[in-house]
Amino acid sequence: MGLREAASCFVIFLLSVSVVQAADGWGVRCTPTQICAVKGSKVQIRCSYWHPSRIDDLDVAVEQTYWFTKGQDSEPVDLRAASEYTGRVQYHCGNKACTLTITDLRESDSDVYQFRFITNQPTGSFTGSPGVSLSVTGVQVISKKASACKTYDCSWSRVECQTSCPPTPSLSYIWYKNGQKTWGEKSYSDYFYSADSISCAVRGHEDFPSAPVCVRGNSCDRVNYIDRNICAFKGSSVDISCSYNSRYYSITSKSWFVAERKDEQQYRPRAVDLLKDPEFTDRVQVLEPERGRSTLRIMNLRLSDSAQYRFKSQRSEWERSFRGTTLTVTDVQVIWSPIGPTLTCHSSCLLSGRPSFVWYKNGTEIHGETSPTFRGFLHPENSYSCAYELHHSSPVYAPKVPLVQLSQPGDILKGSSVSLTCSSDANPPPAYAWYKQNQTLLNRAAQLVFSSIPLSDSGEYYCTAENALGKTASKRVLINVKFLLCVSESLW
Repeated sequence: MGLREAASCFVIFLLSVSVVQAADGWGVRCTPTQICAVKGSKVQIRCSYWHPSRIDDLDVAVEQTYWFTKGQDSEPVDLRAASEYTGRVQYHCGNKACTLTITDLRESDSDVYQFRFITNQPTGSFTGSPGVSLSVTGVQVISKKASACKTYDCSWSRVECQTSCPPTPSLSYIWYKNGQKTWGEKSYSDYFYSADSISCAVRGHEDFPSAPVCVRGNSCDRVNYIDRNICAFKGSSVDISCSYNSRYYSITSKSWFVAERKDEQQYRPRAVDLLKDPEFTDRVQVLEPERGRSTLRIMNLRLSDSAQYRFKSQRSEWERSFRGTTLTVTDVQVIWSPIGPTLTCHSSCLLSGRPSFVWYKNGTEIHGETSPTFRGFLHPENSYSCAYELHHSSPVYAPKVPLVQLSQPGDILKGSSVSLTCSSDANPPPAYAWYKQNQTLLNRAAQLVFSSIPLSDSGEYYCTAENALGKTASKRVLINVKFLLCVSESLW
């Protein structure tokens, strides 16, 4: 395993095996039982399970396996249906074992995770207990040793990059001295002056560096971003703040700029002051609520505003390699899940605590539905939408009756080119298929094309439109292929 691979899987096992066994041969074994991991990394938890092969002369079969967190109230919710885990959770199950993988770890993921399996027996379900405890932590710089230099205002110091997790030799680190990337391992030694600051990150997770600290005194040159990652809704406003300080210089020139776009095609290599950027005209303000603190306010957010933002002053070294604040702009959407099946109200921006959701059917609020998942009956003639923090999703609905457009209305001659196009209003967009009168599947596309149609292709055709919420069929269209008979006249 290389250093980068090791960093991306930064997991420390504190206990190796947990065995839970109930009476009559039911049980779950999980490993490890306690995990400590760094923000931004991924973690894997594996559980094996067993059960009686037969009960009351009937074979026992497992029908469902899933993970949930102990912090959830009432009925356990499958992590795959929980909005805060959307796109970050995977299951790999087989041979009476199931592995949970969580990527892009957040501090809010710190919880106790439990595994559950359900069988075809009326009382045949089992939950592993006490579960697996996951702790997600960040990094910080700790000063370990310092000795004075022969020159004034200088020391030779050694600092260490630490987390609350026990140390592991497989990790590699990146250091930032005065915002500039430099090399080092878990510890870093160098000459430091009163103006110098230092920060560190686990290699592979540079998006989550520690706050810069002064090695000598408390007034070094540094920029500290209050939030490394911010999520906000489309159309809302957001404040991105940092504190800054300079030991010897009075900072008179200050600005904010886009350092890196999430869409690489929109990446801007030059630092453009957002107050002068046409894309942000009348949408940004730079506030100075107190000395040594700057706040960038962006209003009427667009999805294209998702980017990394940095503060710039005449101490320009801070704009080169030290990461700023990453902003993610998102909207609310309804995602269909085959588990249940259910609809999930999803957003990348979920507040801490127990968020409340609102569900709508055909635009009318469904009273009593406040969870992120809607488990009611899904009728194909209805539309469903949700809202979170007063931000509404677009409705989802099954395909309407498809319309068929024929490229050549009327009589069609043998050997001519003919196309049939199927279209339907649906969200999510539907998949199309074409059939002939005898139910023969012709192709799976919105368009059916005959480059040189023969007489044998005469008949009735129809198409279907299908998405996760339903399937509809069009009216039948008759194609009558005729043979062109040429008659020559003779003069007598």
